[in-house]
Amino acid sequence: MATTKAGGTAKNLNDSNPKYLGVKRADGQKVAIGEIVVRQRGSKILPGRNIGVGSDYTLFARTAGTVRFRAKRKINFDGRRQVRHIVDVV
Repeated sequence: MATTKAGGTAKNLNDSNPKYLGVKRADGQKVAIGEIVVRQRGSKILPGRNIGVGSDYTLFARTAGTVRFRAKRKINFDGRRQVRHIVDVV
């Protein structure tokens, strides 16, 4: 005999840690060398002038300056036009 009645199993108790993705420095903010500008999954925002890309697509400043975001119309390989966002340090 069991000492306690059957209570079933709990299945939805595990949770992963937050990844803190997103834009870390806004348009017009000053950045130092190596400062993270955007944390992202995939290349949603493209690197522009004076921006480096990490192995997990993190965008960081290669020089000290001011962050500038801009939009650019690009043509995909299949011919579709798409607006992509680009970040620069000027």
